[in-house]
Amino acid sequence: MSTYYYSHPDCLDHVTPYGHPEQVARLKAIATALSDASFESLIRCEAPLADEDDLLLCHPQSYIDRITGAVPLSGSVPLDADTHMSPGSLKAALRAVGGTIAAVDSVVDGSAANAFVGCRPPGHHAEAETPMGFCLFGNVAIAARHAVERRGLSRVAVVDFDVHHGNGTQDLLWEEARTLFITSQQMPLWPGTGDPSERGAHDNVINIPLAPGTGGVEMRRAYEGRVFPALEEFRPELILVSAGFDAHRDDPLANLNWETEDFAWLTRRLCDIAADCCDGRVVSTLEGGYDLTALGQSVAAHVKVLMERGR
Repeated sequence: MSTYYYSHPDCLDHVTPYGHPEQVARLKAIATALSDASFESLIRCEAPLADEDDLLLCHPQSYIDRITGAVPLSGSVPLDADTHMSPGSLKAALRAVGGTIAAVDSVVDGSAANAFVGCRPPGHHAEAETPMGFCLFGNVAIAARHAVERRGLSRVAVVDFDVHHGNGTQDLLWEEARTLFITSQQMPLWPGTGDPSERGAHDNVINIPLAPGTGGVEMRRAYEGRVFPALEEFRPELILVSAGFDAHRDDPLANLNWETEDFAWLTRRLCDIAADCCDGRVVSTLEGGYDLTALGQSVAAHVKVLMERGR
């Protein structure tokens, strides 16, 4: 089997205002990083469009109608201070959801060993009825619900290593007993959620705050001590990853000090657990990462490990 890479040119048409960190150039940096000859065997797939039934797995009809109705004819409109829509934003967001669902299907069906979804806008801040933090729909949460509702899986884990708390994923999966959501994040930092006391309706949420300045050594200790044992006890049938690369020391939006190799190490360890629990089934989807050089290098390191494990 191989590693599948889902993306689509439509994701370049989500245009944010000049100077916005969540910019078109992010996907261009990733495309450049993955154009190296060492990625020749990466299977490149077009992310399909999600449909309304997919969105309804996590979002109410009223919210879907609101987002659909907010698409401008030209320019850019703010949904809040950070989150914007341009004429191409809705289609891009539907590709991000559809690509993550398609990646789940390819891995569950056995056509792919694992997959990475390089689409935008990201999704882990979008709550059930609130767009925020650059996010319109809950990409990874919708994929998790797809896995349990439509594909019949009993246990799906979501691991979020973005530097910001995945408040949206937590909100969307709070009541879902068939999922385990584990997230590490810098605290204090926007959005201000992610305290360890936030446990989910079924004790299915684990929040791991990391102090500003936390580097790879401390991160590895936290994951070895709390994240990996929780995953091993849960025995997921699929591991979904919210892959934010903004914990990198060069990222402009936060203050953690991870290096590129830390993302590779974390990917290896998650793949180790997946190999033991669920035949290596891992689906990773892009969240943050705003220094373009660090983003390209970190995604390349992440995907390289997935490819090594997918052979």
